[in-house]
Amino acid sequence: MPQLRVPGPTPCPPEVLKAMGWPMINHRGPEFKKILYEVTDKLKLVYQTKNDLNILTGSGTGGLEAAVVNMLSPGDKILSVSIGVFGDRWANIARTFGADVIPLTFDWGKAADPDAVGDAIKANPDIKAVMVTHNETSTGVTNDLEPIAKVVKDAGKLLLVDAISSMSSIDLPVDKWQCDVVITGSQKGWMVPPGLAMASVSREAWQAFEKAKMPRFYWDFGKAKSYYEKGENPWTPAVSVVFALSVSLDMILKEGLQGVFQRHARIGQMTRDGIKALGLAMFADEKCASNTVSSIAIPDGVDGKKLMQLMQSEHGIVLAGGQQRLDGKIFRIGHLGMVSEKEIEDLLKALKYVLPKAGFSG
Repeated sequence: MPQLRVPGPTPCPPEVLKAMGWPMINHRGPEFKKILYEVTDKLKLVYQTKNDLNILTGSGTGGLEAAVVNMLSPGDKILSVSIGVFGDRWANIARTFGADVIPLTFDWGKAADPDAVGDAIKANPDIKAVMVTHNETSTGVTNDLEPIAKVVKDAGKLLLVDAISSMSSIDLPVDKWQCDVVITGSQKGWMVPPGLAMASVSREAWQAFEKAKMPRFYWDFGKAKSYYEKGENPWTPAVSVVFALSVSLDMILKEGLQGVFQRHARIGQMTRDGIKALGLAMFADEKCASNTVSSIAIPDGVDGKKLMQLMQSEHGIVLAGGQQRLDGKIFRIGHLGMVSEKEIEDLLKALKYVLPKAGFSG
């Protein structure tokens, strides 16, 4: 079986895949009500929140759209803090629905500067919300969210967080940092197939929801909340993925949140050290390098596509390439969710063998 080392979808434990085959149940019956409540309570433990939490059927991008349309009205000014492809995508979603987006972009491979975020808020005091990506998989960078959150909340603004590739892998205490809406997706560190987006919603966010005028139907947080009180989703949920999530959550909580975070930090550092030992350079600034995905600069003379093809055909290891303007300039190694030191050791050994075949002479 190939070793899937992309930033998502991620490998799923056998127990999780087995749960996908459980018999189907009535999504408006007592069995689903029980599992929905149990899964939601466990999700709140990982989120480290007492806020409401909605389980939505869709991709992470759907969750990002939900955050926009539930919190904003056309013409609202929002500050978009972007450090890569997915930060830019979220800004484009907001523009699509009529938001007045003020972009604050940083060099790809670098993290956002909290002081710059504060300066941008001061320069635009009428902004309603700040959108920020916690972990940017396109560049392999994790933002230092805590000081950014402090700047945003001290200014009295809504804080919307894309935690799709960080939540459950990198520490993000939602309530402690006063994050208003936090989005994640099942296919990342949760070790579950694609199909679910999760969104926590603070009391302040619900106040914004009551005033928001952007069009929404499928992604309506209000409908999700009212149906949850009955033990249902407003629409047909991805029942089998909820089954899978119930199993993966038990595995995460058994390992312990701090254990999960420490494992990802340890494996992230191991990957970076191993890459440098091979004579390669990290693309991301190591001060903010992600513990869930590593971005590696492709050296001159190396055929990146051939490198990835050989890794898969000769060693069964699937890597990710660069996106947009980083296409052909970096390759990426996902190490989130179900990942072990042994798998990274095998990957690094394979990479050492394959690199010369792809043109590396270092």
